[in-house]
Order: sequence, then structure tokens, then C-alpha cells
Amino acid sequence: MKRRNFILQSILGSAVLGIFSNSVTAFNLDKSLKNSAMISYKSNIFPLTIATWNFPNASKRAGELLAEGATALDAVEQGVMVEEADIRNTTVGKGGAPDRDGNVTLDACIMSPSGDAGAVVYLKYTSHAASVARKVMEETPHVMLAGEGADLFAIQQGFEKEELFTEGSKLAYQEWLKKKEYKPIINIENHDTIGMLCIDKNGDIAGACTSSGLSYKINGRVGDSPIIGSGLFLDNEVGGAVATGMGEAIMKSVGSFLIVELMRQGQSPQDACEEAINRIIKANPNFKEFQAAFIAVNKKGEIGSHCIQKGFSYVKYQDGKNENIPSSYNF
Repeated sequence: MKRRNFILQSILGSAVLGIFSNSVTAFNLDKSLKNSAMISYKSNIFPLTIATWNFPNASKRAGELLAEGATALDAVEQGVMVEEADIRNTTVGKGGAPDRDGNVTLDACIMSPSGDAGAVVYLKYTSHAASVARKVMEETPHVMLAGEGADLFAIQQGFEKEELFTEGSKLAYQEWLKKKEYKPIINIENHDTIGMLCIDKNGDIAGACTSSGLSYKINGRVGDSPIIGSGLFLDNEVGGAVATGMGEAIMKSVGSFLIVELMRQGQSPQDACEEAINRIIKANPNFKEFQAAFIAVNKKGEIGSHCIQKGFSYVKYQDGKNENIPSSYNF
């Protein structure tokens, strides 16, 4: 009987072991297939670049760098530098419209996938404000430098001192002085920012936001562009968002941070952008007099965009293709 029981137990044990072994093999195979599917999914979606407004040269630069294997942080910095250097763009970098007193001042911020951030405000002598912001992030224990201190730091870091006031912006300023009208023009005067988000081949997200601010602003005014959580915010586990438009309204809503938190709670980038705009509208009875817009992307590569007034668009660079996409809007 003992021998019979031993044989029976051996047979049952072998059967169970075989079932378990097959189950493990099936599990590992299933896991392998899922991982393969994820890799395939990522390769179809990433890398990816989106940016506010129709800045195809900037998005192309960032997108091509990503395709070559650059990190999201390097790509987003190099991408926005294209517009900072373009004197035809009177709302970003060199050649930007001045304040009421004739000062061209730049604001910018940058965020890395690790959550580190850097920012500069009232920068007067260096066109590549986002690059200076990156130096603040990487070379100092601080997040933001302002004014004279920011300019001095930039020179110490090897940036050349530049004259940001170009002949074109001077002529426009002299024309503005004749009437000194200070009413934002929807989708024109508020077209004041390039905000960019990049996702590299590893799925890591970085962002930058850079601007010369509202045209003919009061001397010393700072908008949302360099403010972490307003002009830009990202969480590498969730996604990122950037803003453009009337900075005061965006700052009061901490809009980019709000969008990322809504995505964390499960909302799509589109729904989150719409909620952020609706909150701005609710808090500002004069909302029809200005523009505010957001773009966002989550870790799946899903994109959202929404604005108050018709006319805002964003550019997407993916798989070698630049696409200018009109945003949804309320009015």
C-alpha cells in the first residue's frame, strides 16, 4: 500500500508540476507578448513633439533631434531656441516687442523628466532665455533668477551679451508711441509664447516655455511663461501641459498644473484642457476680451488642446511629419 501511495503521489505530483510549469511558460509567453506589444506601441507613438501656435521650424528641429536619439530635455531646449533667434518673431526672444518704456525683456522656464525646473524673468541681454533657465536648473540650487542677477548669471555661464531691440521692433515701438493703445488683440498681441513638450524614444517628457511677454506691457510685468505650474508643468509619470495667451488669467488658475493633476485623476488631455479653460472663463467676466489656450500630452501620447476664442492652433511633429492642428474652442 505504501508503495502504491508513493507511486500515485509521484504521478499526481508530476502532473501538478507539469501544469504549473505550463502555466509559468504561458505566463512568461503572455508577458513577453505584452512587452513586445508595448515596445511596438511606443515605437509608433514616440518620439513626439507638440508646440503652441504654428512654429513648424521649431517643432521640426526638436522632432529631428528626437529621431536621432536626443533626450527630451535637449530636444525641447533646441526646439524653442529656433524661435528665440528668429527676429521675425516679435513675441519671442531677440526682436521681441518691448514694454511701454522701450525695454525688451524675456521670460522663460524649462522642466526635465526628473521634475527639476529652472526659470528666468526680466532677462534683457540674452536671447536664449530657455537655455539660461536650464543653466539655473542645473548649475544652481535655485529655480528662478530675475533681472540684473539673471543677466549677470547668463554672462558668467558663457552667454554673449546681446542687444535684443532690433530695428524692426524699434520701428513698431515708435509707431505704437503715437497712440499708446494698450488693448490686447486676440490671437495677435497675445500670440506671445512658444511652449513645447517633447517625449523621447524612452517615453520621458520635458518641456519649455519662452516669451518676450505681452507687447507694450508695464515695465516690470511678468506673465505666466516662466512660472512653473502656470506656463508649464509636467510629471513624467503622468504627462505635461503648456499655456499661451493672457498670462494674468493663466497664472490665477495655475492652469498647466491643473491639467496635469486632472490627467493624474484619469481625465484625457482634451478633457483636462477644456476644464482648465472653463475655470478661466468662470473666473473672468471679461473673458471674451482675451485669449487663453493650453496644449497637453499624457504618457500614452494622447494630445489635447483647447482655447477660449477661435484661432489658436498647435503644431505636432511625429514620424517626420509636421502638422498644424486647429484647437477646439468655446467661442
